[in-house]
Amino acid sequence: MSGKLLKSGMFETVGAGDRVLHGKLFMAEEVPNNLLHLICESNDALRLKSVDDTMIFAQTKGFNAWLWLAKEVTKSRREVLFRQLIDDHPALDLPGVTGEPWTAEYFAQMYSEARRIHYESYMVMESYYCPEVKKPIGVIGEMRRAWQQDVDVVADFLVGFSQWAFEVEVTKESQIPAAERMIGTGNLYLWCVDDHTVSMANIAHRSPRHARINSVYTPVAHRKKGYASAVVAEVCSLLRSENLVPMLYADLKNPDSNKVYRSVGFIEGGKIADFKFKDTWIN
Repeated sequence: MSGKLLKSGMFETVGAGDRVLHGKLFMAEEVPNNLLHLICESNDALRLKSVDDTMIFAQTKGFNAWLWLAKEVTKSRREVLFRQLIDDHPALDLPGVTGEPWTAEYFAQMYSEARRIHYESYMVMESYYCPEVKKPIGVIGEMRRAWQQDVDVVADFLVGFSQWAFEVEVTKESQIPAAERMIGTGNLYLWCVDDHTVSMANIAHRSPRHARINSVYTPVAHRKKGYASAVVAEVCSLLRSENLVPMLYADLKNPDSNKVYRSVGFIEGGKIADFKFKDTWIN
């Protein structure tokens, strides 16, 4: 196949209902690549797939691009796809790329060389899915949906979550809009003991076969009591009643959270790596 044909017919736009997202190649790796469902729902995002349905590249402006490449793709074909993607989009400005570790790093290397910038590893996550929920025994309290009057508490939790998960300091005031949005979706759940909120978990997105959980957080004073396990298990039960498989991403540098998820029935689904690009010239 000539270079001209490759350039003119290698990629096309992908949307939320596209066959590639429901094909057996993608579904075999759907758990680690689940976030692609969300990005492909946005008309404002860059959403591309290879015409043979073996690759998806999608980016919401200002965020990392997410990249899926079927395991069956050969090394030479991978290089052609990545090279053509980069050449076809000279104005593409990526803060980073996320995907299966080897795939994401290969793209990061090619992109950084083409743009004459550096790249660095930022985070490695494990994706998990929960086919069968194991509820913890003997944990006091109960789960309820967050209400508008919980905004202050949720904002406080988001401050703690930012520091704990990302080592980023934020103010409570800056987190109030996010708290209001999360509560407004009706998908944020709290674990409460004697009217005191001690843990939270959020249903971030529902895709055709899975539902993604995020923002699982328990303040330091309430840890080691099973509250996070309890709220996550209850949220998972709710999702299983909707015939959806719960899934989530966990930073591998945080062994406590990974342990919590495994204890309530989550199974490893595959690793995902974040790479960040640094806007510095290579000499």
